[in-house]
Amino acid sequence: MSRSGLKAFQQRMAAAVMAPATRRGTLPRRRADGVRMAAEAAAFVKPNDRLSSLERLEIYHQQYWLRVLGSLAEDFPGLGAVLGRARFDALARAYLAECPSRSFTLRNLGSRLPDWLEAHPAWTAPRSGLALDTARLEWAHIEAFDAAAGPLPDAGDLAALAEDTRLHLQPHLRLLHLDYPVHRVLVRLRQELAGASGNHALAGARPRALRRIPDCTPEATFLAVHRHDLTVYYKPLDPEAFRILEAIGAGASLGEAIEAGFQSSAMLEAERPAFLHQAFHDWASFGWFTRSGPSPHGAPDA
Repeated sequence: MSRSGLKAFQQRMAAAVMAPATRRGTLPRRRADGVRMAAEAAAFVKPNDRLSSLERLEIYHQQYWLRVLGSLAEDFPGLGAVLGRARFDALARAYLAECPSRSFTLRNLGSRLPDWLEAHPAWTAPRSGLALDTARLEWAHIEAFDAAAGPLPDAGDLAALAEDTRLHLQPHLRLLHLDYPVHRVLVRLRQELAGASGNHALAGARPRALRRIPDCTPEATFLAVHRHDLTVYYKPLDPEAFRILEAIGAGASLGEAIEAGFQSSAMLEAERPAFLHQAFHDWASFGWFTRSGPSPHGAPDA
């Protein structure tokens, strides 16, 4: 088989295996263009004395969908707990039908899920806000766990800060402004799933049976999602701290970032120097700054 012929065969096989599954988890009877799937299978899959071409193709199709649906459930246990297993499975199938995997790794499978949920609120109604915030935090968790870590600045660099200094944030740091305090319930849920303790969520958590997350009262929540010693932490932030870090991440100078942080702030002028001293001390101790330039936070191909 020529190289071009092999590529065409691989593309045809991939299209059949990745065809959106029916509600029963089986191959659709027809392709999107109306061609019968049985005829498609017969065109490039040989039958044997036990299975037809379609039945052999069905095995690969089912294994593919079991794997990708299972992976999505493992990466978003909180969203599954918000919606319940049946609704989550239906949502996952709809999402993957519109946003199929484009990457060699399952890690990127949910990269487009938060945006997809925002564009398709009917799949999560009447808990759309809670579901979206949960998915945003769970995707930030994945990014924080395996994103790069830049070299830490020297102590002298931080001691010589001036208004025109431009700091750089670690690539693994994620800043989230949420409408719900979902980090509280996600920490408890991941503790239950992983048998862990403390304010962190272990990357190896694998859900067995999800309990439902109860409704939360909306509450403006500012979080830094970061990694330390291969563990992801959710650090609540004051609004001022969030705005300062967000401005630093956008490339603002230190003076500009501080001005943005206290814009419309109710914090008294007399309290601000101590607040800034403690905040920058904490951020430096967490290792949130790096000597490297800013890295794009865009998700890789899913």
